[in-house]
Amino acid sequence: MNRWKRSTESLMRMNDAAWERHASPWSVWSRVAILPLLAAAAWSRLWIGWWFLIPTAMLVIWIWINPRVFAKPKSLTSWASRGVIGERIWLADDPGTIEAHHHRVIRVLTWITGVGGLVYVGGLLWLDLTATLFGLALTMLGKLWFLDRMVWIQRDSNRIETPSQDATDSTAP
Repeated sequence: MNRWKRSTESLMRMNDAAWERHASPWSVWSRVAILPLLAAAAWSRLWIGWWFLIPTAMLVIWIWINPRVFAKPKSLTSWASRGVIGERIWLADDPGTIEAHHHRVIRVLTWITGVGGLVYVGGLLWLDLTATLFGLALTMLGKLWFLDRMVWIQRDSNRIETPSQDATDSTAP
């Protein structure tokens, strides 16, 4: 698993500066929109033929440049920013920094996201609306739940000062 995590980070060329910029909530939330937009681009082949490759290519490029285009956030206390910090901690996987219960949940979330991704891609390839929407929902659920788990990991690590807990904070473990 550790080799896979490092190869993914390497493929995206995520250096310290990119991670700092990716901690911007604008970066996180604009990436959340990518899967629905990819679905729209793929389905557009019904109307615009092979021209669908242009918006698809633009979205793939956006996936790579997104962590680099937004300014470094002034504060790291937002849910999205803490999720990115937690993801960095997860990827570093320093011994003793991540509790065992996180590993189990993340394994399940990885399966959920992976199965959802396969159904999503199948739906896009065969233009099956039910499969596309079900796969999209499952993938998004898995990814957002994963991001929430990263917030939990960030809190457990105490790497940054976290805001006080209140009744409106829905990310509390």
